[in-house]
Amino acid sequence: MFAVFKTGGKQYRVAAEDVLKVGKVKGEPGEIVEFGEVLVVGGDSVSLGAPTVAGATVAAEVLEQARGPKIIAFKKRRRKNSRRKIGHRQEFTLLRITEILTDGKKPSKQAQPRPKRAPAATASEQSAGAAAAARPPRTEPRQRAKLRRKRKSRKPSRRRRRKSRQGRKAKEVTPAGDAFVTNPV
Repeated sequence: MFAVFKTGGKQYRVAAEDVLKVGKVKGEPGEIVEFGEVLVVGGDSVSLGAPTVAGATVAAEVLEQARGPKIIAFKKRRRKNSRRKIGHRQEFTLLRITEILTDGKKPSKQAQPRPKRAPAATASEQSAGAAAAARPPRTEPRQRAKLRRKRKSRKPSRRRRRKSRQGRKAKEVTPAGDAFVTNPV
């Protein structure tokens, strides 16, 4: 079953157990919040709202209240000695959808416990010899960077190219033994 609901001027298509970021919503981590503005409820049969589906709600558990990365708004008007720099961090709420409810049902007040996943098999349980033989030994990051620099064929700088070009120019020797360039620049 899925639903499309609206919050903060945006629409989100969700199903049960989905985790999503929405604009800041009131609520502490662990709390259940309800969204009543449900536009579509789908599953076996799809019901479209006009504009919303009557009696449908989406319940979600608040996982985290956080702030996004810093966004810098820099405006410059050239040749006018005018510039403006303002930055901000957008606040958001991380949600886990717990239930999609229809027919005016109320959500459960407690967040349902998540099923525990079995831990992955450790390296000691696997055959250590086969795993070690399958891959080469790992190099340190500095060594990798050094190897990368060695492999990279660098183009000589403009100054070095000019000097080497001047050295390759044909030189002519006079009977007195003085050298001079035949085609001066």
